[in-house]
Amino acid sequence: MNNVRGGKAQRSGALPPLAGDARSIVTRQTHAVAEQDRRRLRGTSPDSRLSGGRRQAAAAAVPSSHVQDRDVSMNNAAVVGIDVGKAKLDVFIDSTEQSFSVDNDAAGVATIRQRLAGLEVQLIVIEHSGRYERRCALDLMDADLPVALINPRQSRDFARAINWLAKNDRIDPRLLAKFGRQVQPRLSERIPENRAELDELVGRRRQLVQMRAAESTRLPQARFKSIRNSIDKSLRRLDGQIQDLERQIARLIENDDDWRGKTQLLQSVPGVGPVVATTLVAELPELGKINRQEIASLVGLAPFDRESGQWKGKRRCWGGRAQVRSTLYMAAITAKRCNPIIQALARRLQAANKAFKVIMVACMRKLLTILNTLVATGQTWNPKLVHQP
Repeated sequence: MNNVRGGKAQRSGALPPLAGDARSIVTRQTHAVAEQDRRRLRGTSPDSRLSGGRRQAAAAAVPSSHVQDRDVSMNNAAVVGIDVGKAKLDVFIDSTEQSFSVDNDAAGVATIRQRLAGLEVQLIVIEHSGRYERRCALDLMDADLPVALINPRQSRDFARAINWLAKNDRIDPRLLAKFGRQVQPRLSERIPENRAELDELVGRRRQLVQMRAAESTRLPQARFKSIRNSIDKSLRRLDGQIQDLERQIARLIENDDDWRGKTQLLQSVPGVGPVVATTLVAELPELGKINRQEIASLVGLAPFDRESGQWKGKRRCWGGRAQVRSTLYMAAITAKRCNPIIQALARRLQAANKAFKVIMVACMRKLLTILNTLVATGQTWNPKLVHQP
Protein backbone atom coordinates (compact mmCIF):
# COMPACT_ATOMS: atom_id res chain seq x y z
CA MET A 1 0.00 0.00 0.00
CA ASN A 2 1.77 3.07 1.09
CA ASN A 3 5.46 3.27 0.59
CA VAL A 4 7.59 2.93 3.71
CA ARG A 5 11.20 3.33 2.64
CA GLY A 6 14.26 2.21 4.49
CA GLY A 7 14.76 -0.34 7.24
CA LYS A 8 16.09 -3.86 6.90
CA ALA A 9 14.34 -6.94 8.13
CA GLN A 10 16.15 -9.95 9.43
CA ARG A 11 13.45 -12.59 9.12
CA SER A 12 13.32 -14.33 5.73
CA GLY A 13 13.99 -11.11 3.87
CA ALA A 14 10.83 -9.50 5.24
CA LEU A 15 10.11 -6.03 3.96
CA PRO A 16 9.52 -2.99 6.17
CA PRO A 17 5.88 -2.82 7.27
CA LEU A 18 3.59 -1.31 4.70
CA ALA A 19 1.15 1.20 6.06
CA GLY A 20 -2.25 -0.39 6.06
CA ASP A 21 -4.35 2.72 6.08
CA ALA A 22 -4.31 3.12 2.35
CA ARG A 23 -6.64 0.16 2.09
CA SER A 24 -9.72 2.43 2.18
CA ILE A 25 -9.02 3.49 -1.39
CA VAL A 26 -6.82 0.60 -2.43
CA THR A 27 -3.36 1.39 -3.77
CA ARG A 28 -2.00 -0.42 -6.79
CA GLN A 29 -0.84 -3.87 -5.73
CA THR A 30 -1.24 -5.87 -8.91
CA HIS A 31 2.36 -6.86 -9.67
CA ALA A 32 3.00 -10.60 -9.69
CA VAL A 33 4.95 -12.07 -6.83
CA ALA A 34 7.68 -13.33 -9.12
CA GLU A 35 8.15 -9.90 -10.64
CA GLN A 36 8.46 -8.34 -7.19
CA ASP A 37 11.06 -10.90 -6.14
CA ARG A 38 13.13 -10.17 -9.24
CA ARG A 39 13.07 -6.49 -8.38
CA ARG A 40 14.25 -7.20 -4.87
CA LEU A 41 17.15 -9.25 -6.22
CA ARG A 42 18.22 -6.24 -8.28
CA GLY A 43 18.26 -4.13 -5.14
CA THR A 44 15.07 -2.34 -6.13
CA SER A 45 12.16 -1.90 -3.76
CA PRO A 46 9.02 -3.80 -4.83
CA ASP A 47 7.13 -0.56 -4.19
CA SER A 48 9.18 1.32 -6.79
CA ARG A 49 7.43 2.49 -9.94
CA LEU A 50 10.25 1.47 -12.24
CA SER A 51 11.51 -2.06 -12.68
CA GLY A 52 15.23 -2.73 -12.91
CA GLY A 53 15.27 -2.69 -16.71
CA ARG A 54 13.40 0.59 -16.95
CA ARG A 55 15.68 2.13 -14.36
CA GLN A 56 18.73 1.09 -16.37
CA ALA A 57 17.26 2.62 -19.50
CA ALA A 58 16.47 5.83 -17.64
CA ALA A 59 19.99 5.99 -16.23
CA ALA A 60 21.48 5.57 -19.70
CA ALA A 61 19.38 8.39 -21.15
CA VAL A 62 19.89 10.91 -18.31
CA PRO A 63 23.16 12.13 -16.74
CA SER A 64 24.08 10.39 -13.50
CA SER A 65 22.17 11.95 -10.61
CA HIS A 66 19.74 10.56 -8.06
CA VAL A 67 17.42 13.48 -8.79
CA GLN A 68 17.69 13.19 -12.58
CA ASP A 69 17.09 9.44 -12.29
CA ARG A 70 13.47 10.26 -11.54
CA ASP A 71 10.95 11.11 -14.21
CA VAL A 72 12.15 14.28 -15.91
CA SER A 73 8.62 15.65 -16.05
CA MET A 74 8.71 15.99 -12.26
CA ASN A 75 10.87 19.09 -12.70
CA ASN A 76 8.14 21.05 -14.46
CA ALA A 77 4.89 19.39 -13.41
CA ALA A 78 3.11 20.45 -10.24
CA VAL A 79 3.12 18.42 -7.05
CA VAL A 80 0.19 19.32 -4.83
CA GLY A 81 -0.14 18.79 -1.10
CA ILE A 82 -3.59 18.78 0.51
CA ASP A 83 -3.92 18.84 4.30
CA VAL A 84 -7.35 17.47 5.22
CA GLY A 85 -9.42 18.64 8.16
CA LYS A 86 -13.00 17.98 9.13
CA ALA A 87 -14.14 21.38 7.83
CA LYS A 88 -11.29 22.63 5.62
CA LEU A 89 -8.84 21.58 2.94
CA ASP A 90 -5.51 23.42 2.91
CA VAL A 91 -3.81 23.23 -0.49
CA PHE A 92 -0.29 24.03 -1.72
CA ILE A 93 0.87 23.86 -5.36
CA ASP A 94 4.65 23.78 -5.44
CA SER A 95 5.19 24.77 -9.09
CA THR A 96 3.35 28.08 -8.64
CA GLU A 97 3.87 28.52 -4.88
CA GLN A 98 0.12 28.94 -4.45
CA SER A 99 -1.53 28.33 -1.08
CA PHE A 100 -5.27 28.44 -0.46
CA SER A 101 -8.00 26.92 1.68
CA VAL A 102 -11.45 25.64 0.75
CA ASP A 103 -14.30 23.96 2.58
CA ASN A 104 -14.17 20.18 2.80
CA ASP A 105 -17.28 19.65 0.68
CA ALA A 106 -18.18 19.07 -2.96
CA ALA A 107 -17.94 22.79 -3.78
CA GLY A 108 -14.50 23.04 -2.18
CA VAL A 109 -13.15 20.07 -4.13
CA ALA A 110 -14.61 21.58 -7.33
CA THR A 111 -12.64 24.75 -6.58
CA ILE A 112 -9.43 22.70 -6.29
CA ARG A 113 -10.13 21.06 -9.63
CA GLN A 114 -10.64 24.45 -11.23
CA ARG A 115 -7.36 25.79 -9.82
CA LEU A 116 -5.53 22.75 -11.19
CA ALA A 117 -7.27 22.78 -14.58
CA GLY A 118 -4.56 24.76 -16.39
CA LEU A 119 -1.61 22.96 -14.80
CA GLU A 120 0.27 19.78 -15.55
CA VAL A 121 -0.20 17.86 -12.31
CA GLN A 122 2.33 15.15 -11.57
CA LEU A 123 1.05 14.12 -8.14
CA ILE A 124 -1.43 15.07 -5.43
CA VAL A 125 -0.46 13.92 -1.94
CA ILE A 126 -3.16 13.51 0.72
CA GLU A 127 -2.85 12.07 4.21
CA HIS A 128 -5.40 9.66 5.64
CA SER A 129 -7.45 11.68 8.12
CA GLY A 130 -10.09 9.48 9.69
CA ARG A 131 -11.94 9.15 6.35
CA TYR A 132 -12.44 12.91 6.06
CA GLU A 133 -10.16 12.64 3.03
CA ARG A 134 -12.45 10.31 1.10
CA ARG A 135 -14.64 12.83 -0.72
CA CYS A 136 -11.66 14.90 -1.84
CA ALA A 137 -9.59 11.90 -2.97
CA LEU A 138 -12.44 10.20 -4.83
CA ASP A 139 -13.55 13.38 -6.62
CA LEU A 140 -9.99 14.10 -7.74
CA MET A 141 -9.58 10.50 -8.95
CA ASP A 142 -12.83 10.84 -10.89
CA ALA A 143 -11.22 13.83 -12.63
CA ASP A 144 -8.31 11.57 -13.70
CA LEU A 145 -5.86 13.35 -11.41
CA PRO A 146 -2.99 11.33 -9.87
CA VAL A 147 -3.64 10.95 -6.12
CA ALA A 148 -1.39 9.28 -3.55
CA LEU A 149 -2.92 8.56 -0.14
CA ILE A 150 -0.25 8.21 2.53
CA ASN A 151 -0.05 7.30 6.19
CA PRO A 152 0.48 10.42 8.37
CA ARG A 153 3.42 8.66 10.02
CA GLN A 154 5.28 8.75 6.72
CA SER A 155 5.05 12.50 6.33
CA ARG A 156 5.98 13.16 9.98
CA ASP A 157 9.02 10.88 9.75
CA PHE A 158 9.98 12.68 6.56
CA ALA A 159 9.60 16.05 8.32
CA ARG A 160 11.88 14.98 11.15
CA ALA A 161 14.43 13.64 8.67
CA ILE A 162 14.71 17.06 6.99
CA ASN A 163 14.52 18.91 10.35
CA TRP A 164 11.12 20.41 9.53
CA LEU A 165 9.74 20.51 13.06
CA ALA A 166 7.01 23.16 12.82
CA LYS A 167 3.48 21.95 12.15
CA ASN A 168 0.34 23.92 11.35
CA ASP A 169 -2.35 24.10 8.65
CA ARG A 170 -0.25 26.44 6.50
CA ILE A 171 2.93 24.36 6.70
CA ASP A 172 1.45 20.86 6.40
CA PRO A 173 0.39 21.04 2.71
CA ARG A 174 3.86 22.38 1.82
CA LEU A 175 5.40 19.42 3.61
CA LEU A 176 3.14 16.99 1.73
CA ALA A 177 4.10 18.55 -1.60
CA LYS A 178 7.79 18.30 -0.71
CA PHE A 179 7.29 14.70 0.39
CA GLY A 180 5.58 13.88 -2.90
CA ARG A 181 8.33 15.43 -5.02
CA GLN A 182 11.21 13.74 -3.22
CA VAL A 183 9.72 10.39 -2.20
CA GLN A 184 7.26 9.83 -5.07
CA PRO A 185 4.73 7.68 -3.17
CA ARG A 186 2.77 5.17 -5.17
CA LEU A 187 -0.49 6.26 -6.73
CA SER A 188 -3.81 5.14 -5.31
CA GLU A 189 -6.75 4.00 -7.35
CA ARG A 190 -10.45 3.96 -6.69
CA ILE A 191 -11.89 0.62 -5.65
CA PRO A 192 -15.19 -0.72 -7.03
CA GLU A 193 -18.38 0.21 -5.23
CA ASN A 194 -19.11 -3.37 -4.16
CA ARG A 195 -15.72 -3.67 -2.45
CA ALA A 196 -16.20 -0.31 -0.74
CA GLU A 197 -19.62 -1.48 0.48
CA LEU A 198 -18.19 -4.77 1.76
CA ASP A 199 -15.40 -2.92 3.54
CA GLU A 200 -17.86 -0.63 5.32
CA LEU A 201 -20.25 -3.46 6.20
CA VAL A 202 -17.44 -5.47 7.81
CA GLY A 203 -16.23 -2.38 9.65
CA ARG A 204 -19.71 -1.57 10.90
CA ARG A 205 -20.22 -5.14 12.12
CA ARG A 206 -16.97 -4.86 14.09
CA GLN A 207 -18.21 -1.62 15.70
CA LEU A 208 -21.50 -3.22 16.75
CA VAL A 209 -19.68 -6.25 18.19
CA GLN A 210 -17.55 -3.90 20.29
CA MET A 211 -20.67 -2.06 21.46
CA ARG A 212 -22.31 -5.37 22.38
CA ALA A 213 -19.24 -6.42 24.37
CA ALA A 214 -19.33 -3.13 26.28
CA GLU A 215 -23.04 -3.52 27.09
CA SER A 216 -22.51 -7.15 28.15
CA THR A 217 -19.83 -5.95 30.59
CA ARG A 218 -22.21 -3.37 32.07
CA LEU A 219 -25.09 -5.82 32.60
CA PRO A 220 -23.70 -7.68 35.69
CA GLN A 221 -22.84 -4.31 37.26
CA ALA A 222 -26.37 -2.92 37.02
CA ARG A 223 -28.07 -2.84 40.44
CA PHE A 224 -31.54 -1.74 39.44
CA LYS A 225 -34.06 -3.56 37.32
CA SER A 226 -34.75 -0.55 35.11
CA ILE A 227 -31.05 -0.35 34.16
CA ARG A 228 -30.88 -4.09 33.46
CA ASN A 229 -33.97 -3.85 31.26
CA SER A 230 -32.40 -0.97 29.34
CA ILE A 231 -29.19 -2.93 28.77
CA ASP A 232 -31.14 -6.05 27.74
CA LYS A 233 -33.09 -4.01 25.22
CA SER A 234 -29.85 -2.54 23.87
CA LEU A 235 -28.29 -6.01 23.56
CA ARG A 236 -31.31 -7.38 21.67
CA ARG A 237 -31.20 -4.43 19.30
CA LEU A 238 -27.47 -4.86 18.71
CA ASP A 239 -27.88 -8.61 18.12
CA GLY A 240 -30.54 -7.90 15.50
CA GLN A 241 -28.38 -5.31 13.73
CA ILE A 242 -25.36 -7.63 13.72
CA GLN A 243 -27.42 -10.45 12.23
CA ASP A 244 -28.80 -8.10 9.59
CA LEU A 245 -25.28 -6.96 8.65
CA GLU A 246 -24.08 -10.56 8.45
CA ARG A 247 -26.91 -11.36 6.02
CA GLN A 248 -25.95 -8.34 3.87
CA ILE A 249 -22.29 -9.38 3.90
CA ALA A 250 -23.18 -12.97 2.95
CA ARG A 251 -25.43 -11.75 0.13
CA LEU A 252 -22.74 -9.43 -1.21
CA ILE A 253 -20.11 -12.19 -1.21
CA GLU A 254 -22.49 -14.73 -2.74
CA ASN A 255 -23.13 -12.40 -5.68
CA ASP A 256 -19.42 -12.12 -6.51
CA ASP A 257 -17.80 -15.25 -7.97
CA ASP A 258 -14.26 -14.27 -6.95
CA TRP A 259 -15.20 -13.49 -3.34
CA ARG A 260 -17.33 -16.60 -3.04
CA GLY A 261 -14.49 -18.83 -4.25
CA LYS A 262 -11.97 -17.09 -2.00
CA THR A 263 -14.11 -17.42 1.13
CA GLN A 264 -14.63 -21.12 0.40
CA LEU A 265 -10.87 -21.62 0.12
CA LEU A 266 -10.24 -19.75 3.36
CA GLN A 267 -12.92 -21.59 5.31
CA SER A 268 -11.45 -24.94 4.25
CA VAL A 269 -8.58 -24.26 6.67
CA PRO A 270 -9.27 -25.48 10.25
CA GLY A 271 -9.61 -22.46 12.51
CA VAL A 272 -10.98 -20.10 9.86
CA GLY A 273 -14.70 -19.39 10.03
CA PRO A 274 -17.08 -17.09 8.11
CA VAL A 275 -16.19 -13.95 10.09
CA VAL A 276 -12.44 -14.42 9.59
CA ALA A 277 -12.90 -15.22 5.90
CA THR A 278 -15.10 -12.19 5.17
CA THR A 279 -12.77 -9.90 7.12
CA LEU A 280 -9.78 -11.08 5.09
CA VAL A 281 -11.67 -10.70 1.80
CA ALA A 282 -12.78 -7.18 2.70
CA GLU A 283 -9.72 -5.80 4.46
CA LEU A 284 -6.84 -7.75 2.94
CA PRO A 285 -7.43 -7.76 -0.84
CA GLU A 286 -3.68 -8.34 -1.37
CA LEU A 287 -4.04 -11.89 -0.02
CA GLY A 288 -2.68 -14.32 -2.62
CA LYS A 289 -1.17 -11.52 -4.74
CA ILE A 290 2.10 -10.90 -2.89
CA ASN A 291 4.67 -13.18 -1.30
CA ARG A 292 4.76 -14.41 2.28
CA GLN A 293 7.28 -11.84 3.53
CA GLU A 294 5.27 -8.96 2.14
CA ILE A 295 1.89 -10.21 3.37
CA ALA A 296 3.31 -10.69 6.89
CA SER A 297 4.77 -7.19 6.80
CA LEU A 298 1.52 -5.73 5.48
CA VAL A 299 -0.48 -7.19 8.36
CA GLY A 300 2.18 -6.33 10.95
CA LEU A 301 3.40 -9.85 11.77
CA ALA A 302 7.01 -9.56 10.57
CA PRO A 303 9.62 -9.02 13.34
CA PHE A 304 12.26 -6.40 12.54
CA ASP A 305 15.82 -6.03 13.78
CA ARG A 306 16.98 -3.73 16.58
CA GLU A 307 20.75 -4.07 16.41
CA SER A 308 23.72 -1.74 16.48
CA GLY A 309 27.29 -3.02 16.59
CA GLN A 310 27.56 -5.56 19.38
CA TRP A 311 24.23 -4.55 20.90
CA LYS A 312 21.33 -6.76 19.89
CA GLY A 313 17.83 -5.84 21.04
CA LYS A 314 14.65 -7.82 20.76
CA ARG A 315 13.06 -7.95 17.34
CA ARG A 316 9.57 -6.52 17.31
CA CYS A 317 6.57 -6.38 15.01
CA TRP A 318 5.09 -2.97 14.28
CA GLY A 319 2.78 -1.27 11.81
CA GLY A 320 0.28 -3.13 9.69
CA ARG A 321 -3.47 -3.55 9.84
CA ALA A 322 -4.70 -3.91 13.39
CA GLN A 323 -8.19 -5.13 12.42
CA VAL A 324 -6.80 -7.99 10.33
CA ARG A 325 -4.30 -8.82 13.05
CA SER A 326 -6.97 -9.06 15.76
CA THR A 327 -9.07 -11.31 13.53
CA LEU A 328 -6.11 -13.59 12.85
CA TYR A 329 -5.41 -13.73 16.59
CA MET A 330 -8.80 -15.26 17.30
CA ALA A 331 -8.38 -17.64 14.35
CA ALA A 332 -4.96 -18.72 15.64
CA ILE A 333 -6.42 -19.42 19.10
CA THR A 334 -8.82 -21.88 17.47
CA ALA A 335 -6.22 -23.23 15.04
CA LYS A 336 -3.92 -24.15 17.95
CA ARG A 337 -6.54 -26.71 18.97
CA CYS A 338 -7.83 -28.07 15.64
CA ASN A 339 -5.25 -27.31 12.93
CA PRO A 340 -2.42 -29.91 12.89
CA ILE A 341 0.14 -27.56 11.32
CA ILE A 342 -0.49 -24.69 13.74
CA GLN A 343 -0.77 -27.13 16.65
CA ALA A 344 2.65 -28.66 15.88
CA LEU A 345 4.23 -25.22 15.60
CA ALA A 346 2.76 -24.09 18.93
CA ARG A 347 3.95 -27.24 20.71
CA ARG A 348 7.46 -26.90 19.31
CA LEU A 349 7.69 -23.29 20.51
CA GLN A 350 6.23 -24.17 23.91
CA ALA A 351 8.87 -26.89 24.28
CA ALA A 352 11.50 -24.23 23.58
CA ASN A 353 10.05 -22.11 26.45
CA LYS A 354 8.98 -19.27 24.18
CA ALA A 355 6.69 -16.60 25.60
CA PHE A 356 2.97 -16.90 24.89
CA LYS A 357 2.99 -13.72 22.80
CA VAL A 358 5.86 -15.04 20.67
CA ILE A 359 4.00 -18.29 20.13
CA MET A 360 0.81 -16.51 19.11
CA VAL A 361 2.56 -14.21 16.65
CA ALA A 362 4.33 -17.19 15.08
CA CYS A 363 1.02 -19.07 14.80
CA MET A 364 -0.71 -16.06 13.29
CA ARG A 365 2.08 -15.60 10.76
CA LYS A 366 2.05 -19.30 9.84
CA LEU A 367 -1.72 -19.29 9.43
CA LEU A 368 -1.53 -16.16 7.27
CA THR A 369 1.19 -17.77 5.12
CA ILE A 370 -0.98 -20.86 4.59
CA LEU A 371 -3.99 -18.74 3.63
CA ASN A 372 -1.87 -16.64 1.27
CA THR A 373 -0.58 -19.79 -0.46
CA LEU A 374 -4.02 -21.35 -0.82
CA VAL A 375 -5.50 -18.21 -2.38
CA ALA A 376 -2.51 -17.81 -4.70
CA THR A 377 -2.68 -21.41 -5.92
CA GLY A 378 -6.45 -21.88 -5.78
CA GLN A 379 -6.08 -25.09 -3.73
CA THR A 380 -8.23 -26.08 -0.79
CA TRP A 381 -6.77 -27.11 2.55
CA ASN A 382 -4.66 -30.26 2.54
CA PRO A 383 -2.23 -30.64 5.46
CA LYS A 384 -0.07 -33.03 3.41
CA LEU A 385 0.64 -30.26 0.90
CA VAL A 386 1.47 -27.64 3.50
CA HIS A 387 5.15 -27.49 4.48
CA GLN A 388 5.80 -28.18 8.11
CA PRO A 389 7.36 -25.25 9.98
